[in-house]
Amino acid sequence: MKLFPAVKPTVLVVDDAPANLSLIAAVLRDDYTVKAVNHGEKALRLANIEPPDLILLDIVMPDLDGYEVCRQLKANPVTHGIPIIFLTSRSDVADEELGLELGAVDYITRPINARILQSRVKAHIADTWRARTLRFNNDYLEFEVTRRTHEVVALQDVTTLALASLAETRDMDTGNHLRRTQHYVLALARQLHTHPRFGDYLTQERMQALFKCAPLHDIGKVGIPDRILLKPGRFDADELAVMKQHPTLGHDAIARAQSNATASSEFLEIAKELVYSHHEKWDGSGYPQGLAGDAIPISARLMAVADVYDALISRRVYKPGMSHDKAVEIIVQGRGTHFDPDVADAFVALASEFHTIAQRYADSDIELEVKASQQASALAAPVQA
Repeated sequence: MKLFPAVKPTVLVVDDAPANLSLIAAVLRDDYTVKAVNHGEKALRLANIEPPDLILLDIVMPDLDGYEVCRQLKANPVTHGIPIIFLTSRSDVADEELGLELGAVDYITRPINARILQSRVKAHIADTWRARTLRFNNDYLEFEVTRRTHEVVALQDVTTLALASLAETRDMDTGNHLRRTQHYVLALARQLHTHPRFGDYLTQERMQALFKCAPLHDIGKVGIPDRILLKPGRFDADELAVMKQHPTLGHDAIARAQSNATASSEFLEIAKELVYSHHEKWDGSGYPQGLAGDAIPISARLMAVADVYDALISRRVYKPGMSHDKAVEIIVQGRGTHFDPDVADAFVALASEFHTIAQRYADSDIELEVKASQQASALAAPVQA
């Protein structure tokens, strides 16, 4: 039974003596495709163009000896991994040691014993093929892991946007509000990731998580009754108290999901704190916990600026959008009271970028009309018992 029945491995024989080439070919041709060259330069060119599975290399040759051919083969990334067996009349231990030091896998001295030559060639090619198969399997496994990870991440992103959009369909905002706030938060994070107060927190991984979590910031509005959520005018005290429950409702929903998760998730942890605390204010006058200063999570501090800016500039059925310059002025006025001073400063530095994002994802008149129609229908519907 042949070792490689499907395809014959290729052995390149390099020797300047025609008789040696003929003898080696006769010994190996039944199991291998044998290519023979009588010069080192030819061997280097052929091995680079059509890398063989193994090279049998003589030492004593004109111009380039076998040692130099071996050096050049091992220095070339294309031929570096080809196993080399020195097949030579030199029998000194020092010669064998040098050959092995240069990277050869074996050293055989003449006269040739056909069975020994066949056995060693077979063993080294088998080792090479096993290593090649292992590399292929590892590469394939890595590819599959990467592909499936991308699928999971894509599914996570779609699910996050779907859940966030569910909340938005019950509010006066549009899906573009989600996109705008995503990009605002990411811009702020990038601006601050080298800042001494924020650098340790704002790693590349967390910035990506913030970008993905941002659309969830108002997910708790799903739990607010339509009569309050869709009210076009100002809330009375009782209505405002109910409306202020939405960060807690969102936080609790994510916390429940977190408790059911089989592994810890920083994504859910960031989402939970962002949802819960983005209405907190730097001076402690916000809600739902009345946190102040650095007690407010960084994610929520970024979201607060993004959310307020977008609320100011956005057109709604009940109000026109404010100008960009006026919105910037209000954010600046809130520095140190409503907003973390350093986050407000980062916003000012990025004001033109915020304006560009707002224009890129602007709401259309059609979207606003559809939203108004949805609101009217929801408010006109009878209250279910």
